[in-house]
Amino acid sequence: MTTVLIDYDSGNLHSAQKAFELMAAEVGAGPVIVTSDPDQVARADRIVLPGDGAFPHCRTALFSRTALAQALIEGVEKRAVPFLGICVGMQLLATTGQEYETTQGFGWIPGDIQKISPSDPTLKIPHMGWNDLVIDSPHPVLAGVTSGEHAYFVHSYAMKVADPAYRIAHVDYAGDVTAIVARDNIIGMQFHPEKSQDAGLRMIGNFLRWAP
Repeated sequence: MTTVLIDYDSGNLHSAQKAFELMAAEVGAGPVIVTSDPDQVARADRIVLPGDGAFPHCRTALFSRTALAQALIEGVEKRAVPFLGICVGMQLLATTGQEYETTQGFGWIPGDIQKISPSDPTLKIPHMGWNDLVIDSPHPVLAGVTSGEHAYFVHSYAMKVADPAYRIAHVDYAGDVTAIVARDNIIGMQFHPEKSQDAGLRMIGNFLRWAP
């Protein structure tokens, strides 16, 4: 079994690679590859799409690599491989994003990416640092993870889901902020699991064992 982390020049993948390699060795999940090669994505048993920066930039960077984007889409939609989107990689699951301009996402989780607007004006944007997860719905990737465990966030925009059934965790940042979404073989995390210590590593390990 091979897990690929897609490299499309949208963030530093070093910490993510190390975390996934660590947990893959622990759970016996096979090799972890960081790649921009469409052929490797087409053969992958699990696909991870990280993303740092602005939504339009990440979408353009990915879709400018036509074969890579197509291999990703076919893997998720046709082969139904387990897929994890991280940070902007999670936001790209939405129907649209509103950062700078309206931009189309994959549309796999119906919803819109909107700027966080905490009711407390003293809270800073971007939302940066640790926050307590609130689990809304059970999910295999959250096995052993409970409400109150910490996750590490760095973002100014978050998903407003069209259907609450797709939101499986949130955090309180003077208002609800979507933290995890999921549907079928797809899961997305607004935070960085690779930087979220024990809870994040548990989620990565669960993802590597997940058989939707």
